[in-house]
Amino acid sequence: MDIPTYEREYFDRGFTAVAGVDEVGRGPLAGPVVCAAVILPIDEARRVAGVDDSKKLSAKKRAKLAEEIKEIARAYAIAEVDEATIDRINILQATRLGMRRAICALGVTADMVLIDGNMKLDISVPQRSIVKGDALVYSIGAASILAKEYRDALMRKYAEEYPEYAFEKNVGYGTAEHIAAIKEYGICKIHRRTFVKNFWDGRERS
Repeated sequence: MDIPTYEREYFDRGFTAVAGVDEVGRGPLAGPVVCAAVILPIDEARRVAGVDDSKKLSAKKRAKLAEEIKEIARAYAIAEVDEATIDRINILQATRLGMRRAICALGVTADMVLIDGNMKLDISVPQRSIVKGDALVYSIGAASILAKEYRDALMRKYAEEYPEYAFEKNVGYGTAEHIAAIKEYGICKIHRRTFVKNFWDGRERS
């Protein structure tokens, strides 16, 4: 999926800055949702080979691709939406907010936005949602890689502060080990209260 087919389609129609947008972290019990937007060159000489849905890549391959994407991108931006905001406005709206923030933070103004999934954003430029876009669209796959690398690194930092929850391994997702830790220690400040209410007894980690 490392051929910019969709991007070329819009380039041929007169668009000059096609951005791919994706998120990582809608499902975890802890940590932010992270969104990335990226505008990549479409000429063959600067193409990044091997771009795919970040979930399909090994950690080593993903890290290598993330550096290559950053090096050749015309522009990229990453935005977080924290757990308090997720609890307040819900994960869907938080994802939309993060995507919009990432698009607005691009150093090059996008004139077309390709979005992973099936959602519409409150932006002023044309947009197209593509289900499974992270596995089908070059720039969306690149955005998924940047978002995943950023969020995993962030969760490893949180693991140092909150070692009980093994965030370095589960990156906030609801593994059996993570849920057991919540039941034993309560939650910490980066847990999403609306996501843990079915098994959280109300205690907070001291």
